[in-house]
Amino acid sequence: MQSQSQSQSSDANSSGPLPSLRGYQTEGFYDEVVTADGVARPDSVALVDLINRLPVGELVRRQRAIERSLYQMGITFTVYSDNEGTEKIMPFDIVPRILSAAVWTDIESGLKQRIRALNAFLDDVYSERRIINEGIIPARIVDSCPQYLPQCMGLKPPAGVWCHITGTDLVRDEQGGVFVLEDNLRCPSGVSYVLQNRAVMKKNFPRAFADSSVRPVNDYPSRLYQMLRRMGPNGMLNPTVVVLTPGVYNSAYYEHSFLAHQMGVELVEGRDLLVTDDRVFMRTTDGLQAVDVIYRRVDDTFLDPEVFNKESVLGVPGLMRAYRAGNVALANAPGTGVADDKVVYLFVPEMIRFYLNEEPILNNVPTYLCERAEDREYVLAHLDELVVKAAGESGGYGILIGPHASEKERAEFAEKIIENPRNYVAQPTLQLSRVPTMVGDTLEGRHVDLRPYILCESPNDVWVLPGGLTRVALRKGSLVVNSSQGGGSKDTWVVASPGQAIARP
Repeated sequence: MQSQSQSQSSDANSSGPLPSLRGYQTEGFYDEVVTADGVARPDSVALVDLINRLPVGELVRRQRAIERSLYQMGITFTVYSDNEGTEKIMPFDIVPRILSAAVWTDIESGLKQRIRALNAFLDDVYSERRIINEGIIPARIVDSCPQYLPQCMGLKPPAGVWCHITGTDLVRDEQGGVFVLEDNLRCPSGVSYVLQNRAVMKKNFPRAFADSSVRPVNDYPSRLYQMLRRMGPNGMLNPTVVVLTPGVYNSAYYEHSFLAHQMGVELVEGRDLLVTDDRVFMRTTDGLQAVDVIYRRVDDTFLDPEVFNKESVLGVPGLMRAYRAGNVALANAPGTGVADDKVVYLFVPEMIRFYLNEEPILNNVPTYLCERAEDREYVLAHLDELVVKAAGESGGYGILIGPHASEKERAEFAEKIIENPRNYVAQPTLQLSRVPTMVGDTLEGRHVDLRPYILCESPNDVWVLPGGLTRVALRKGSLVVNSSQGGGSKDTWVVASPGQAIARP
């Protein structure tokens, strides 16, 4: 795999002795900051040198200062699993993750290729269904997907772009190879944490930041806004853009309000909008104002009670009529959930070959479909070795990590698989890469993943935010990085290639 070979060579080569974290142990895992010998990787030298030179207790002091700053800024998310809707501060770790220019070049190319194929799949599956008719994907896989919405048949988003904003989750294995874990094509969240994490890190590590030639991320809101503006119906020059939120009780409400503020647009709820004569209007103190582009953070089936969930009070009655008439643009288009189903995920490499006539740059994690009798038999016999996921769950829920599960938990999952095999996939338990993480007053390795954010204006105009949200499993030995499951986040530093812009502290 191209990404695997490049990432290994670019991260592993070292010229002579370099600084190391004193006493830090990689414990046999691939560590992205230091080698197994405790030697700093080439792009981590400035960071490791700084950490080693800090007075005793200084790193802890800075960690606490950042936590207080994030608390004062109100950077929160809501946990619903406790049945109380508890609002929590997003845990943050002070040691950044650093990605070399060579590794990032491969990731960026692979993500652009992947989103082009996924958009082509969505355009096809809601129209001619060629990929199904030619036997690449079984019809039952698509038609049984809960996120496949027949109400979206015949939709024709401008430029064939269904997914304008995507968050794709990546992991690195025991050799540092990069794999796609899943795609998020509906309402991917987390980019606000990327921007806020960067702001506090630049203040606390200005010298190491400057010496590491880190690429900037702070232009994301302006790029998002310009993309939304260019989506205006019929090429209008000055469209009115709004962010549609489910409201203050949504887990990502902080992000909705943050992005609306950064872009200088109105944050609205469904009750603030109405449709008349197939046009969308916003209620204001000065009367009704036409709305042309909606960055919607409301799930598909709650968007329009006339078409989807009739009980929904979060959406706008008639919104789909206005959308089909071409009088309003939606980002993302409704119906995109079928492309991030964990079962459909298995077929993305085939989509790339089918629609683009290319080989995948980034590989999927090997996946077993429990819907297939042969795969199901293997999974049931090896539950103690595999990670099993429910196709319709997210946020770290509905997962069995076989090696860490009890015999009772494995038996319960076996019953669920037998009862509803279409709803489950299984993957090998990868030895995820780690990054040094503050635990108490010491640094210990913790597993991480990465969610880069992709903006797609057309098949030939795709931009990837250089970095993304590094999520870290704060519990020792845990592979679950989701914030709702006790995970936190880190700043992600992508090293610039010659000629690329560098962020200033």
